[in-house]
Amino acid sequence: MVMSGPTGSGKTTLCEKLAKGQPGFSGVVTATTRKPRPGEINGVHYHFMSPDEFRNGIACGQFLEWTRVHGDSDERYYGTPKLGVTSSLMLGRDVILNVDVKGADSLRALAKEDKFIDQALATVFLRISPETMAARLRARGKESEEEITRRIATAETELREAAKFDFIIDGSTRNNDFAALLRVINEARLMLATRRAEG
Repeated sequence: MVMSGPTGSGKTTLCEKLAKGQPGFSGVVTATTRKPRPGEINGVHYHFMSPDEFRNGIACGQFLEWTRVHGDSDERYYGTPKLGVTSSLMLGRDVILNVDVKGADSLRALAKEDKFIDQALATVFLRISPETMAARLRARGKESEEEITRRIATAETELREAAKFDFIIDGSTRNNDFAALLRVINEARLMLATRRAEG
């Protein structure tokens, strides 16, 4: 299950709750070249890598998807290690991935070439309005107004991509969103069973 949505939509919270609380579901520790923040543990919150290590991983095909983000003062990479996903799937566990819309595009492209991924891939978009997103970001108090404005502009672009996803959840409360996600998972299992039967 690939989940995307704008900043502040609550997708990270939903993914963590699903991975920790639903039997048979696993999360995947993603990789990044950004520096650890206080309290973050390598291998738990992220796999922290140097830019050279990450670029080598790209060249060796170690990532299902990856992206390069230009930060305020540096260039950062983020990616989903292939081994963490495929090993869980091979063991019969479901996997929840939290990726941006570009990452979801990369996984859809991969599914066209890889039958195993195609028969396992379901995508869901957690949709909230830019106004709700701005209110949540201001309530968090961690971003400047300039950063909030930049994130809203990115979110408006991301919202136009929602129709590409198999399922859309219109964000409400955390409890309602999680209940909707559980319903989507059941629908996704039926969708994938049909896809496997036809494939």
